[in-house]
Amino acid sequence: MSDVVKFELSNQIAKITLQNGKVNAISHEVIEALHSALDQAEEAGATVILSGQPGILSGGFDLKTMRAGREEAVGLVTAGSKLTRRMIAFPTPIITVCTGHAVAKGCFLLLSSDYRLGAKGDFKLGLNEVAIGITMHYAGVAMAKHRMPKSFYNRSVNLAEMFDPETAVEAGILDEVLPADALMARAEQVAQYFNETLKMKTHHETKVKARAEFIEEMDRAIELDLDAQI
Repeated sequence: MSDVVKFELSNQIAKITLQNGKVNAISHEVIEALHSALDQAEEAGATVILSGQPGILSGGFDLKTMRAGREEAVGLVTAGSKLTRRMIAFPTPIITVCTGHAVAKGCFLLLSSDYRLGAKGDFKLGLNEVAIGITMHYAGVAMAKHRMPKSFYNRSVNLAEMFDPETAVEAGILDEVLPADALMARAEQVAQYFNETLKMKTHHETKVKARAEFIEEMDRAIELDLDAQI
């Protein structure tokens, strides 16, 4: 598969693991590898389990690229937004296992998933763009608006508040919090339940119908971001 993304397929469950250095930075190489893994999962009709390394799902976009210039930053953000847009409308369920911290794009991976499991511990999850001098992109605003309760939207997008795993459940970022050593077993249990319970054709049709406004807004946002000063 790739040095930065590991792919395993068994019993209609596709396990995709980010393994790109200390913080699992989201680079063009990672995005391309994730698309390749999702291609294989889609072809197999498999439920997806996306996870990171112990202690971290992802610390966000590759900062070297983000700081290289406007063109480079816009290119990476656009590629990342197209990835999460694909995840939002993916034909089978995506379960994301947050193995620790999830910051910026790492958090957006959670917001783009169907079911989210997080590790208990001293971890931070959230959107810190404003705190590190990056204006939130339109696609990020759309994702937060559609997936986070109103009571947390302003605190997250405009005030860059970071949350512990338990509060991240309230904020709409996670669905469950478990001890780290129980995460993968629970993810496999949930994936197996989905495979046994859902008709994937109607799951997909219902997902895109329920998220039609969200998907349309994402498409508009991606175009707006191409012309924006990120």
